[in-house]
Amino acid sequence: MDIRVQDLRYFVAVADELSFTRAAEALFVSQPALSKQIRRLEAALGARLLDRDRRTVALTEAGAVLLPRARQMVRSWCGAEAEIAALAATGRTTLTVGFQTRIGRGLIPAITTRMREALPGWRLVFRQVPWHDPTAGLARGETDVAIAWLPVPADGTYAWKVVSTEDRWVALPGGHRLAEREVVPFRELEAEPFLALPASAGPTRDFWLATGQRDCPPRIAAEAVTAEEAMEGVAAGLGVTLIAAGDAEINRRDDVVCRPVEGLPPSRLAVVWRAVDERPAVRLFAEACVRCLCA
Repeated sequence: MDIRVQDLRYFVAVADELSFTRAAEALFVSQPALSKQIRRLEAALGARLLDRDRRTVALTEAGAVLLPRARQMVRSWCGAEAEIAALAATGRTTLTVGFQTRIGRGLIPAITTRMREALPGWRLVFRQVPWHDPTAGLARGETDVAIAWLPVPADGTYAWKVVSTEDRWVALPGGHRLAEREVVPFRELEAEPFLALPASAGPTRDFWLATGQRDCPPRIAAEAVTAEEAMEGVAAGLGVTLIAAGDAEINRRDDVVCRPVEGLPPSRLAVVWRAVDERPAVRLFAEACVRCLCA
């Protein structure tokens, strides 16, 4: 049988939440994809693991038997991954920093100076990761730390510290009917076509569409995998997009108008790392980020 650790991880998430919707949000996957994986696992095992209807999800007898064993296998695999990652990192003196929007805010020079003073011989490499990966490269081991907008998957795999809390603004095409406003109430944006993050961004996509503050689903004009693509889409008149206040300044351009939005909770920029990564360089980087913007 071709059973993958990911299949077991998905099953454990649904069993813990007893909800496909909440499990999909925690895993940063779509609900249809999660349901498909669970059906695949059940087919491979030849047993129904979950009883579900429109309102409830419950473990079957087979599911109750599998759950403790699945937990153990997932924990064992995660432990092996952590040990291998630690071995691979031994002797390395490069820290790869993932980001999705331009960092700015004075972080890079301040952190570089701090790292150079505390850990001579180490160097920082910065890598932009498209929005389809909400962990900014951490999940695939492409980066060691990340400067990312919350939320990130809250399954215990990642640790983070908030370094900046910023109001959400809106980027509007030049000449837009709301461009002359000093502040734009979100209720006046709800019917606008939006540039959205890819569906694989999960709750991060929902956050930047402000789905939690809407009375009806958003109108999606197009998807953008980078901040640059989103701003080009706005400039072309495809739609509008929400951005952080700091990014409004960083991405200033003549063909896009940015305005503060009233009626939305703020965004949070965080330094994020894998929870099992105890290297001093990672902790020093995180502390330097917090010190730079929270001092």
